[in-house]
Amino acid sequence: MELERFDRRGFLKAAGVAGIGLSAAGVLLGAEGAPTGAVQNKTADAPPDKKVRVGVIGSGGRGKFLMDLFNQSGLAKVTAVHDYFRSRAAEAGEKFGVAKERQFAGLDGFRKMLETDVDAVAIASPPYFHPEQAAAAIEAGKHVYLAKPVAVDVAGALNITATGKKAASKNLSLLVDFQTRANEFYQGAAKAIHEGMIGTPVIGQAYYYAGRLNPQADPKNKSPMARLRNWVFDQALSGDIIVEQNIHVIDVANWFLQNHPLKATGTGGRKARVDVGDCWDHFAVNFTYPDEVIIDFSSAQFTTSFDDLCVRLCGAKGTVESHYGGIVVVRAKDTGYKGGNTARIYKEGAATNIQNFCQAFLAGNTLNNAEIGATSTLTAILGRTAAYSGKTVTWDELIASGQKIDAKLDLPTDGAEWAG
Repeated sequence: MELERFDRRGFLKAAGVAGIGLSAAGVLLGAEGAPTGAVQNKTADAPPDKKVRVGVIGSGGRGKFLMDLFNQSGLAKVTAVHDYFRSRAAEAGEKFGVAKERQFAGLDGFRKMLETDVDAVAIASPPYFHPEQAAAAIEAGKHVYLAKPVAVDVAGALNITATGKKAASKNLSLLVDFQTRANEFYQGAAKAIHEGMIGTPVIGQAYYYAGRLNPQADPKNKSPMARLRNWVFDQALSGDIIVEQNIHVIDVANWFLQNHPLKATGTGGRKARVDVGDCWDHFAVNFTYPDEVIIDFSSAQFTTSFDDLCVRLCGAKGTVESHYGGIVVVRAKDTGYKGGNTARIYKEGAATNIQNFCQAFLAGNTLNNAEIGATSTLTAILGRTAAYSGKTVTWDELIASGQKIDAKLDLPTDGAEWAG
């Protein structure tokens, strides 16, 4: 029974856009638990009684979920919290036993957190803020655990790539939390594809169909604070559903094909959910990868009694089918990979990434998949740009555009109570 997938949607609906935090994501782990495609520097073994002191930026639903997982890991302790809204920071601080003087609020409150003795920060804020917050954390000498997507625009994604390089130069981790890449069955499917089990990839599909999320502020309220509370419905703050949410399956397509698309053509719009924000409620994009491999992508964020995340890839000798919260399997002519059910991937993927992140720190190692996170984010932005424009957009054109979004948020910098 694919319960975890539905639990995940239920969690998202319940958490909604609670405060500043709602994204999830993981990395592919190798045979020894080291991330494949991420930099790892090995030094000493971990001290037996030391714990990672973690500050969490974004104390909404996703932020508190991560706080729980860090504390439950046995390897870390949340010692500082931040949110734009003072009440959110205070609520999280009280729940997790964080001293009042280590509860920070306001747009720049995270910078005060970075002046404390935290070893690492987990960033679970709206994606619009990720590039600035990650860069500031690395500059301050803190390890970074970063929710997906890493940015909402081209400039931000490229900034994350640069920040990842700076992290590497300073022997700091920058781990983007992709749950699928931490799952053994997704790993097995990727390995089978890369070793040729399905033969030459030809065509595939990726889709993400989900129910609508719950607004956390009156949809009729257009104030900057209401926008921040309802950020997941806001194009500038979230990147739209194709970037903020659909990146899960878009990243898997990139992973399976070991590349990013060269061009995209798309469409979509607002038709079923028009009462809140300005995000679209559905997308349909045709991605063309190297060697003319085609991925047919679609998504919706309003469905009733239907919820599925899947990447299916057909090759000359077989097919892989991978469901987030369901079955992952490879069927091939001469062999196959039986895979398994990923019913608990939502929590287990994040928990595994947190374990590896903390273990790396405690052993003096570093994990870095910033470029993977940036590339998958750019792929989602490519699809969004093609759909918004109604034209074919190439990867090179997208990168050359240097697109930078201004959210135009006129907010008090020191934070505020929410009175909506």
